[in-house]
Amino acid sequence: MTGFIRRIPEGDNRERDVCADCGYVAYVNPKVVVGAVVVSGTAVLLCRRAIEPRLGFWTLPAGYMELGETLEEGAAREALEEAEASISIEGILGVFSIARIGQVQVIFRARFADPDTAHHAAGPESQEVGLFEWDRIPWDEIAFPSVHWALHAWRDSGPGPLGAPAANPPDDRRGVHRLAPPIPV
Repeated sequence: MTGFIRRIPEGDNRERDVCADCGYVAYVNPKVVVGAVVVSGTAVLLCRRAIEPRLGFWTLPAGYMELGETLEEGAAREALEEAEASISIEGILGVFSIARIGQVQVIFRARFADPDTAHHAAGPESQEVGLFEWDRIPWDEIAFPSVHWALHAWRDSGPGPLGAPAANPPDDRRGVHRLAPPIPV
């Protein structure tokens, strides 16, 4: 940033970008990602990404929250944008910290608003979308570690009321481990 210098502002303990003229501190904070594990019967909705990062890999309908919306509104918007799916949110399934890229991910468990049709289709950010039974999920083509975590949290939660939200696995509490490359078939 032009006119900014890196220093520790008075009363702070971290180096920040500070305006050399007026002292304004430009804080850089984590971004909030919202999404949902959308369920139809015993199948889950996945989207094949049509954008980077991880173009061509499968993910949950999720993305960055927008100003002026609630967590739930953001998750519903992302499902509509990426999978043309109108959803009904059941509750928070997991909260995941991805420190290496400055994200906090809030993932909900949801169902299709109209369970009789379970309408879904690829939106502009998806190459294709589909409903997958657990043993048909393309595990070697999952885009991000947090998608693995959320899918396992969904399976572990069962069909009843949700308990406490899932979190990062014990071996990756800060979300710093990347996905291993897919195993060639």
